[in-house]
Amino acid sequence: MRDQAENLRMKMLKNQGSLGRSIAVVSGKGGVGKSNFTTNFAINLAKLGKRVVVLDMDIGMGNVHILIGKTAQFSLKDYLAGEVTLKEVMYDGPNNLQYISGGSGLSSVMEWSKQMFDLLIQAFEELQKSFDYILFDMGAGAANWSLDLLTSIDEIIVISTAEPTSITDAYSMMKYIHMRDQGKAFYLLCNRAYTKEEGQETLDRLKNTMVKFLAKDVTLLGSLPEDPVVRNAVREQVPFSIAYPEAPISKTLKVIVNNFIHHDIEEVHADTNTNTFLSKLRRIFSKGRG
Repeated sequence: MRDQAENLRMKMLKNQGSLGRSIAVVSGKGGVGKSNFTTNFAINLAKLGKRVVVLDMDIGMGNVHILIGKTAQFSLKDYLAGEVTLKEVMYDGPNNLQYISGGSGLSSVMEWSKQMFDLLIQAFEELQKSFDYILFDMGAGAANWSLDLLTSIDEIIVISTAEPTSITDAYSMMKYIHMRDQGKAFYLLCNRAYTKEEGQETLDRLKNTMVKFLAKDVTLLGSLPEDPVVRNAVREQVPFSIAYPEAPISKTLKVIVNNFIHHDIEEVHADTNTNTFLSKLRRIFSKGRG
């Protein structure tokens, strides 16, 4: 009954003209499996009938297209330069998933020309009308240009492993973002956990640190196990949730995605008709050019 009620509520929200959610996936350091998570997270959302687009914003190091065995002739950079249309930079992925490559050479939004920013706003407006979820696969760390964008995005999924350096860097990343926007919603996920206990301990440590030092509560998504099928899937250029649907990591991610959707419906869509993403991005640009 709960699933039916939530499905009905989602349909009602869409009929009211609700806008797609913007979600950034970040990490404090590289090598934690961020792009792999983003790709398979998006695929699972798409499997549930959600309209999903992934923007690969790991500038110069983007590899979402490689993980799904595709190529990207054009990128977001080409679109912003006015050389191609938005449709031409969107490519088909598994389960009707769409993806856009970021391209190299993008800098802070405060350094962009008015034409580039106008095109960016047009693109995001179209994406919000066409998709339920817009996932930004961000590069590791906190560059100025990425913080510009992260300040605008609705929700942040932070990926960490159980390694002490990864935990420290994940906290630092959240702190950078929180100092710019104290109302930002954070979701935490521990990747490559060797045991459930290790994953939960990592999540609890990060959550307690956020509450203690920043008075900020966060939502725990859960942990994904260390699983050898991930390496096999990367080598085969087929997402692990498709190549190995019965693997422990695939089954666990499926549960995490379902929990995320339920939380998203109950907590986030209360402001479904408020386009905070684009309004915040416009304010940042105006301030930078002021």
